[in-house]
Amino acid sequence: MSRLAQLEKLHAADAADADVMYMIAQEHAKAGDFDSAIAWYDRCLAADPKYVYAFYHKARAQQATGDVPAAVQSARAGLARARELGQAKAQSELASLLDELEP
Repeated sequence: MSRLAQLEKLHAADAADADVMYMIAQEHAKAGDFDSAIAWYDRCLAADPKYVYAFYHKARAQQATGDVPAAVQSARAGLARARELGQAKAQSELASLLDELEP
């Protein structure tokens, strides 16, 4: 059974687990299926709006699809949330991503 299949089985057992949604998104991103990854990052964020790294990786997936304006929007939203939550490392990483996206 593939890792994705295992994660989907876990998701079926607990559809509210944001960690599993995030891991599913990551598997899709690794496979180059960025549209599915973005949809799963959105589900993760709907389940847990404090999942700051979902914003970061969603922005990376959007960048990979060529949708830089959406990537900028996601990174900005994540940066605002990271500031709200006092997550300094995430703030730094999201700020660096914004610098890359907005030269």
